[in-house]
Amino acid sequence: MLDDLVANVQTRRPTMYVMVGLPGAGKTVLARELEVERQTLRLTPDEWMIPIFGEPEAGGKRDVLEGRFVWLAIRALHLGMNVILDFGVWGKDERSALRALAADAGANCELVYLAVDEAEQRRRIRVRFADAPGSTFEMSDDDLDTFRRQFQVPNRDELTSSQIDQPPAGYSTWKAWASERWPSSTS
Repeated sequence: MLDDLVANVQTRRPTMYVMVGLPGAGKTVLARELEVERQTLRLTPDEWMIPIFGEPEAGGKRDVLEGRFVWLAIRALHLGMNVILDFGVWGKDERSALRALAADAGANCELVYLAVDEAEQRRRIRVRFADAPGSTFEMSDDDLDTFRRQFQVPNRDELTSSQIDQPPAGYSTWKAWASERWPSSTS
């Protein structure tokens, strides 16, 4: 029986689903649905930050936590498991690095982009904080404006192409870039 299970896992390529979008876009709601529907390990930092550190950002610890999630995701992919990374991934370089890491692990990578208009985003953020203040964090209109300016909207080619850009200048691999972006992602 174990041999049949191992053979079944080895014949299918696992998938890393990368949730892309701004706060309030519906990433976690969809990630929870995918988790059940596709029997996928879901890694959502927002559900860990407040219980572990008592705050949403905790002086750079979020990047370390995301790094461990990237590390765990790659381990899961090597074991043949599907995984969801649910942390927005606002920059193209972040998305390219995750796509490359998944490919290196012999897995597929699917970017799941959820757009949200500004008015709806603000409404969702207010409702989320009012309904569950202990499990989320407050974001001001200024915060949301800053987030919108920082977010790099993925284009159609990025979402549909299997081609991955080369790493930025100064990095020989996406793994090297990822180890700086997400401390603890590759060790």
